[in-house]
Amino acid sequence: MKYDPDTIINLLIEHEGLELNVYPDSLGIDTIGVGRNLEDRGITDDELSYMGFNSIEAIHLHGITESNARFLLNNDIRTVELELECAHPVIQGIKAVRQMVLVDMGFNLGVPRLNMFKNMWECVENADYGCASAEMLDSKWARQVGRRAERLARMMKTGVFH
Repeated sequence: MKYDPDTIINLLIEHEGLELNVYPDSLGIDTIGVGRNLEDRGITDDELSYMGFNSIEAIHLHGITESNARFLLNNDIRTVELELECAHPVIQGIKAVRQMVLVDMGFNLGVPRLNMFKNMWECVENADYGCASAEMLDSKWARQVGRRAERLARMMKTGVFH
């Protein structure tokens, strides 16, 4: 991807929040950091080791540092990027700001659900970013996330970071 890694990290922290202790998300699923689902995604042994933990139980007891949260987020971003690049190779050729929009949406929705935005993806394929922006806003997702969707749609349309 073409964008600065710190920019997407800060954008996602702004949109998702940052919590250093385990908390139940809106569905009651144990979560930490910037939306890391501990039940479905968990934390790998390599991630535990990097952060200096022997077990997931230690994270439940002590929480993590902001540095650790950013480390986990960076790993999650990379996963979303790879899924998007595989499903939609067009993403590699678009402007960095628009790449960030799609990664943000993929992080929030999950790439399988983002893939269901068929009309939006057709607009992106045709480099019709006004159309892609309108398709983003014409969704249940936009109604659920409100200002986040408005901001991301503006970024998609203009190619400018807001």
